[in-house]
Amino acid sequence: MIHQGTLSRTDPLYGYLCADILPQLGMAGGGRDFEVYKFLASNHVYLYEDRRSGTRLIGKFFDSIDDRPGETAYRHMEREYSNLQHLRGIGFTGYPHYVARPLGKNPRLNCLLVEEYCYGIPLNDFIMAVIHHGQRDALFERLTALAWFLATLHNRTARTERVDASRDCAYFGGIVEQLRQWGHLSYGEAAAFHRMKEQWREKVFMWEDNQVLVHGDVTPTNMLFGEPPWVIAIDLERMKAADRVFDVGRIAAELKHFFLQYRNDPGGAEPFIGHFLWEYACHFPDRERAFQSICRRIPFHMGMTFLRIARNFWITGAHRRRLIDEARETLK
Repeated sequence: MIHQGTLSRTDPLYGYLCADILPQLGMAGGGRDFEVYKFLASNHVYLYEDRRSGTRLIGKFFDSIDDRPGETAYRHMEREYSNLQHLRGIGFTGYPHYVARPLGKNPRLNCLLVEEYCYGIPLNDFIMAVIHHGQRDALFERLTALAWFLATLHNRTARTERVDASRDCAYFGGIVEQLRQWGHLSYGEAAAFHRMKEQWREKVFMWEDNQVLVHGDVTPTNMLFGEPPWVIAIDLERMKAADRVFDVGRIAAELKHFFLQYRNDPGGAEPFIGHFLWEYACHFPDRERAFQSICRRIPFHMGMTFLRIARNFWITGAHRRRLIDEARETLK
């Protein structure tokens, strides 16, 4: 994080934090001094630390994300606030599965969402500990805990409606077109990916499961861990009804991406991916059948995630090409 200074007491945000947020935490609001920190990976998420008590708050400004117009920013602010409230309302409020507590929303302050600060170690730290130091056991333990968390989320929110694979195919198509427009895919490559997408759409098993609520953005920075099996989820803006493998496949692809990027070893992630999928499947009455069902659909979601990661501006040209090639091989 980058220290941005002290929040001015004349800033409207100061008054909002003191009058509306701190009282929810059992603290009087007057005479506070908030140190402000910006997260390195984001221009719209800040940490506010009360110098006196050490209390930390997270502020997310939705109108600063991709230059969103006011109406869109307001809708996204409301959506994440509602998503957090919903999951907490169905039990994600304590050990071992927790979702960050929303403390307030304020459309007048650049569509601000305030959440409690959650202490935990992100999944990417455990992945990097394997890559650089060979600390495999800790990652296996966290993947077991994460599998339990996601299975609980998915099973607790299962719906009667079947998965609509066309929605995921539309998302896939949008990613491909962005990569083409930005010059990362040729017309021929983009056309080939669209053909593979349509082939996956036609597979009967892509439609066989019931919809569940998925986190929607289970990147390794959005899943925090304490001692196993403690798991904390943050950043629920993209939660939606979809195929459960949307989440599961993203975790699998992220694992492989890390081993590709930092060790040029796509096979290095395979033991961890297999462990994660098997642990996820154990939370179903027929573990073998659940495992087989997930494995049939996971190549599509992994391939889509490789392409999604390849869009990021911080990805080097060489690694972007590796991700695109990995997506092609996975989707075949």
